Amino acid sequence: MQLTESDEQRQLRRSVRRFLAEKSPLPVVRRLMDTQAGYDGAVWRQAAEQLGLPALAIPEQYGGAGFSFVEQAIVLEELGRALYSGPYLASAVLAAGAVLRSGDEQAAKDLLPGIAAGSVVATLAFAEDSGSWDAATANTLTAVPDGTGFVLSGHKSFVPYGHVADLVLVVGRTGAGLSLFAVRGDAVDRTALSTLDQTRKLARLEFHEVPARLVGTDGGAGEVLAATLDAAALALAAEQLGGAQAALDMAVAYAKEREQFGRPIGSFQAIKHRCADLLLELENTRSAVLYASWALAEDSAEVPVLDVPLPDAPPPAVADPADACPPGPDPLLLAVPVPVLGIPAAPPASVVPDKPAVPPFPVSASGPMVPPNPVAEGLEPPTSVCVPVWSCPLSSS
Repeated sequence: MQLTESDEQRQLRRSVRRFLAEKSPLPVVRRLMDTQAGYDGAVWRQAAEQLGLPALAIPEQYGGAGFSFVEQAIVLEELGRALYSGPYLASAVLAAGAVLRSGDEQAAKDLLPGIAAGSVVATLAFAEDSGSWDAATANTLTAVPDGTGFVLSGHKSFVPYGHVADLVLVVGRTGAGLSLFAVRGDAVDRTALSTLDQTRKLARLEFHEVPARLVGTDGGAGEVLAATLDAAALALAAEQLGGAQAALDMAVAYAKEREQFGRPIGSFQAIKHRCADLLLELENTRSAVLYASWALAEDSAEVPVLDVPLPDAPPPAVADPADACPPGPDPLLLAVPVPVLGIPAAPPASVVPDKPAVPPFPVSASGPMVPPNPVAEGLEPPTSVCVPVWSCPLSSS
């Protein structure tokens, strides 16, 4: 696993950020929120033709670029940062991912090149009226063989960009179980739904004996959908990471500009601590997204994120952080300086629990401690605060 971005990945991030800043600034996002389609088709085509974004994680033999989910997560983070309103999640993550994971080679050859080129907007129709993404609730849409294929009857709700999709991958129930089907978007009755998040349009789809093509094996969609939904959960986490980073950047910029009592509010201790707390949470999220992206790209057994312990079987608790370390040297308490308002912090320093902590301020197991009023005590306002983090040293063995 690579913990830092490569030059190529950094260039990808810069290119996507520059493109979105030019083509999808916030005033444009607000305007598109009030349109029926919810996105700009010309910008979507440019993203496909100039940057190849829909093709990024699709294998080259199907018209894609052949990169992994690690690179796709970078794109998703930048899309979330810009609040981009377009069908990337629906088409490039949900629909393309479902086709790839189905194991249907012919369907992949037929369906993926259009998705990769951006000429086909695709989506995945799974949820029903309850809004649940649990496979046990997918019961209302039935699929019946008709000799040459299947016909679908029923409905699906909360379908991302279902009202404009050219291709719909829909989950139906046959006698063999849950199965995945491909349907032309204009073959179903579509109604746009009112949504809380107006940057991502949803639709209700009605199927009245609609002809459909089986993708994968009859009754074999369960595992395909489970893996696709794991990827979707990670994709949403990457988007939210980008949005959180943008929110923090805006807050820090405002704290530098807004003045109270003749000084920027960012110089006050309470604001500094709040920004430091937000930065810690953001970096924790970034680490989780990075690791999960790598695990998904490597097809690791750690990927399933929806298999959480039941309420009556909680995970074992760790009474003391030191107990989590393997046998070996005593654990260290790291005093990690966190930069405040973008000012670089000093390098981390290790602290043995029974010895004094290092400057600029002491640290305790309950959190960072700073003087209540550094200016009144004749000290410079802190550019960073120390946050306690337990670290397990390498065993001597």
